[in-house]
Amino acid sequence: MNLPAPSDLTLAEKASLTSGDSTWETAAVGDRVPAVVLADGPHGIRRQDPASGDALGLRHSIPATCFPPAVTLGSSWDAELARRIGEALAAEASALGVHVVLGPGVNIKRSPLCGRNFEYFSEDPLISGVMGAALVTGIQSLGVGACVKHFAVNNQETDRMRVSADVDERTLREIYLPAFERIVREARPYAVMTSYNKINGVYASENRWLLTELLREEWGFDGLVMSDWGAVNDRVASLAAGLDLEMPPTGTDERITAAVRAGDLDEALVDAAAERVIRLVRRVQDIPRHDGWDVDAHHELAREAARSAAVLLKNDDGLLPLDPAAAQRVAVIGEFARTPRYQGHGSSHVVPTRLENSWDALRAAVGPATELAFAPGFTLDGTPDAELLAEAVAAARRADTALVFLGLPDRAESEGYDRTTLALPADQIEVLRAVSAACPRVAVVLANGGVVDVASWQDSAGAILEGWLAGQAGGAALADLLLGFHSPSGRLTETIPLRLADTPSHLHFPGSDGHVVHGEGRYVGYRHYDTLDVEVAYPFGHGLSYSRFAYADLEVTGTGDDAWTVEATVTNTGDRFAHEVVQLYTAFTEEAPSRPRHELRGFTKVGLAAGESRRVSFTLTGRDLARWSPSRHCWRVDPGAFTVEIGASSRDIRLRAEATTPGDGLVDELGPMSTLGEWLDHPDGRRVLGEHLKRAGAAGLAREDSPLIGLARGIPLIKFSTFGIGLSPETVAELVAAVRGTATH
Repeated sequence: MNLPAPSDLTLAEKASLTSGDSTWETAAVGDRVPAVVLADGPHGIRRQDPASGDALGLRHSIPATCFPPAVTLGSSWDAELARRIGEALAAEASALGVHVVLGPGVNIKRSPLCGRNFEYFSEDPLISGVMGAALVTGIQSLGVGACVKHFAVNNQETDRMRVSADVDERTLREIYLPAFERIVREARPYAVMTSYNKINGVYASENRWLLTELLREEWGFDGLVMSDWGAVNDRVASLAAGLDLEMPPTGTDERITAAVRAGDLDEALVDAAAERVIRLVRRVQDIPRHDGWDVDAHHELAREAARSAAVLLKNDDGLLPLDPAAAQRVAVIGEFARTPRYQGHGSSHVVPTRLENSWDALRAAVGPATELAFAPGFTLDGTPDAELLAEAVAAARRADTALVFLGLPDRAESEGYDRTTLALPADQIEVLRAVSAACPRVAVVLANGGVVDVASWQDSAGAILEGWLAGQAGGAALADLLLGFHSPSGRLTETIPLRLADTPSHLHFPGSDGHVVHGEGRYVGYRHYDTLDVEVAYPFGHGLSYSRFAYADLEVTGTGDDAWTVEATVTNTGDRFAHEVVQLYTAFTEEAPSRPRHELRGFTKVGLAAGESRRVSFTLTGRDLARWSPSRHCWRVDPGAFTVEIGASSRDIRLRAEATTPGDGLVDELGPMSTLGEWLDHPDGRRVLGEHLKRAGAAGLAREDSPLIGLARGIPLIKFSTFGIGLSPETVAELVAAVRGTATH
């Protein structure tokens, strides 16, 4: 189909393209520009039935595969798995008549209380970017568009439509923007969705720096920018800033045409937005349509994902796995074993094609020698029930092992509001304590979309399997792990703190008076805990398996200017096949920390048979060592030593090697308000200033052994004009001109 250019359309037609036609469709222009169908889809396609008349009903969409959400998929540390799920999402979108999938969400988990954390991958921007890029690549491999969200700094649900996220430039660049940048540069998504919130006082949907200068001009994004649903406050200001599509429609197209006619809006901006809408139509118009998809295959893929992502936090004395063929009595306790909590609530809620639970899966998998008994233990609404508690204790007393399924109820975490506590419901903890007193072997299986407190009760459990929200096939996947058909291979993508008060954002989250100050800066998650050596329940990257792994032979080889290859050998020293997630960090040792102690810079997941070894390889570049320079407004690499770390978590570093970087050769520009210390530390500044001070008879001021140096180093050079040492304003201006004229970088 040949699509028109903006010049072929009237102003009113162009304006109509910048707003949706309905809740889930863009506007068409006659038969010349067809509509595009959008659907929520971070972990499954939520396609509303057009015949239902219910455009927003969250639990009445057409059935689709409910894959594990991002909290779970991220814990797999498996980008190839994410890509395959993206392909499956695209196949289902195509079959359901959907052109653009609204996902993935790649916002950073700043606080474990964020109600929407189940939709996001990690507290770390590298994992978020790598997993998000893989999902986008998979979705778009079949021609369906992906829409990355929520751009940007959407890290809470409290007051989300009005709050200003106040973040310094360096923190923005190093924590909250890199995942989006990686996805835009590497995966080329068809669309980006703006967030509701303001960023430093400006709504994301009206933020020209964000949408035009950064996203398009710096990162090279050539796709469409759409709003989150209801995120536009000023149509004209948003379009001028770089927002192409308002969703859903507000019936205000005449504001665009009126602004153009009044001279308040350049029609070229309307043309550009219309062209980007037409470009999206062109990209998705030839998606092959199918009658359906392989429901069984997609269900099995969801099972594989849930299995790959569950994290074995604790396993004292090898309590897990259970032998499915052994003569044993096992009590399965907890309503979640029978009624699984498998996804979060809100716009991403998917009606699954089927739903498995662990109780049925365990009964189907164990041999005749194993006796299984079930007791719900508690209600899902948190109402204490003495009868259910007594039943659970009785079942535990008769058992050799108790599998206790605990978690957060559906209402505890959702889009639209944040949590106020990390605690599990009190009635569930009461059941666990009572069961632990009655049975010598207790394993806890968790179902939750955000981190929960484990420190206060883990002494009552010999093993803890964090299943997260495991999707529609999670019941069978958890049974696979509990019975040892597969070894757990998930790793934490967020730190589990000992207490809520230990979290770096605790004193700032969720803000007040319309502002949330990101006072912890770049010290989010493990960057905070590890830099300050704060004790945690379980560190970032942690996860056990049913095997053991040894690391050896680390080699760091320079391959060019600020480029290295990092290699190490990993060996499965256990007696069964298992996966290990090898993590690469770069570390810096500083007397007064000016950056996180170490940061994740690479990872790879390897499956090894018993006794098998494999050489793993990573690439490091200058960008991996860089920090953002607010003074230069660019990335900078400082010369000096750094440490390459290879480990199994941020606190289980197995190998270390020292390396050095020459830096990028750039030096900060000096000016009158640069301090004496900055002049002395500058290669040209020290020489130029030193020569002047020598002529003025004040050379001692620049000596590091001078008794005045500690006081003087922090004084801007221009302030010395009153000290009688020949540094008049005119002289300082001459020195500035001289150093700028001699600088080579």
